[in-house]
Amino acid sequence: MTLAVAPTDPALLRGRFDAALAAFLHGQLGRSDDGTGAVYAALRRFVLAGGKRLRPLFCYWGWRGFGGPDGQPIVVAAAALELFHAFALIHDDILDRSDVRRGRPSMHRVFADLHARSGWRGDPEAYGRDAALLCGDLCAAWSGEMFHGCGLAPARVRRGFAVFARMRAEVIAGEYLDVASAAGDGSVATALAVVRMKTARYTVTRPVQIGAALAGADAGTVTALAAFGDPLGDAFQLRDDLLGVFGDPAVTGKSNLDDLREGKPTVLMALAREAADPVRAARLRALVGRPTLDEAGAAEIRGIVEAVGARAAVERMIRARADAALAALGRLPLAGPARVALAELAGRAVDRTR
Repeated sequence: MTLAVAPTDPALLRGRFDAALAAFLHGQLGRSDDGTGAVYAALRRFVLAGGKRLRPLFCYWGWRGFGGPDGQPIVVAAAALELFHAFALIHDDILDRSDVRRGRPSMHRVFADLHARSGWRGDPEAYGRDAALLCGDLCAAWSGEMFHGCGLAPARVRRGFAVFARMRAEVIAGEYLDVASAAGDGSVATALAVVRMKTARYTVTRPVQIGAALAGADAGTVTALAAFGDPLGDAFQLRDDLLGVFGDPAVTGKSNLDDLREGKPTVLMALAREAADPVRAARLRALVGRPTLDEAGAAEIRGIVEAVGARAAVERMIRARADAALAALGRLPLAGPARVALAELAGRAVDRTR
């Protein structure tokens, strides 16, 4: 018995994105006769090791929403965003000193362990960081190559890549703001600015705008998509920050201690500090950012965050932004099933456990 799968099924689309990525990476691996085969193999494992594929999905439905037909060229163009996402994840893990990604060792950990097992000269940790940094750079380069080779008409690719280029610059600027904010005022406003620049726009706004631009949407319409993408991207990252503290590592694939040990300046922690009384504020100062923080200390932090209402406040912020995004979506001139698909994606981005 054959089961029909709806063409809007996210799982089916993710499979098509993964197939496009695998084909592209296979072609790159064929070039690795210069001693860099281990790098190519590690990157292939990393890129294809799961993930929500939200950015390709938003790009695909941005294309379909403005009259673009289904086909391999848009699948390839959208999948290229996942290579850029791999660049961002690899670099972010280096900056955050996170050893786990998607339930597996992060890229710098893979290469540090390789160095240690091989008994090579020098510092394994430094080797791991350096090798991972270069792997991330390679993913950024590959994303542009894959996008330009998607098979769409050159004029369409140029329109889409103008948004792609803007997204790349914003992500790097957002990473800088994230680094700077750790030494900054720790305010909610600063944390929200990092959310918008580092994650929100490159998760939703720019991908859906890239798809729309590829399809030929006019500049005003492309700009209007930010009213949907920006608040939804904010909500996505706010959920991510909650999962970074309260999530189950077996489900999220990431430690729920890393953000606390790093002292990551999230909206959640900024709200907790603002609401805490002097005794609780002192405990937060003593515990958050401690590299040796254990589970007991993390549990104490979680208790304070909940007791002062910060967790509930972030949940309210998530819901308000998700509602604003859906209201904006209802005003957009979308064609076909794209409106329904984007609304479903919005729900998946916000109401999630990983």
